[in-house]
Amino acid sequence: MDVRFMEMAVRMANENVLAKNGGPFGAIIVKDGTVIGRGCNSVTTANDPTAHAEVQAIRDACRRLHSFQLTDCDIYSSCEPCLMCIGAIYWARPKAVYFASTKEDAAHIGFDDLFIYQEISIPAENRTLKMERLSYSGHDLPFRAWETTNDKVNY
Repeated sequence: MDVRFMEMAVRMANENVLAKNGGPFGAIIVKDGTVIGRGCNSVTTANDPTAHAEVQAIRDACRRLHSFQLTDCDIYSSCEPCLMCIGAIYWARPKAVYFASTKEDAAHIGFDDLFIYQEISIPAENRTLKMERLSYSGHDLPFRAWETTNDKVNY
């Protein structure tokens, strides 16, 4: 854990608001003491609801590492990651995540994820957003292909 990297993530978040009219979130990824990935929230500037700071930093670091995993990397985020980012972080498999502000701090300024936390605990058919299984004969074709292919990359 290194406060210099956290200061960098917070500074990036602040500059993202002031200079780029972006969201107040920044993240960096560090491997062996070197920054290998950076990201700021660009949801509204890129018209991309997945363009959160952590996701942007993961994409940047993975491109640089030529890998889909962040083995032996640390993530420094200006704020506690949201559920989407937590999912991406777990898939990327870093060794640690450090954050400065909390999800409660973010909720205080209008970035409240409580609704999503509540929704995921409800059965799919009872959620606010309609989610319904639509199955048909052959729906499992990609899964069967995955099981039988010899040149897959497990992840």
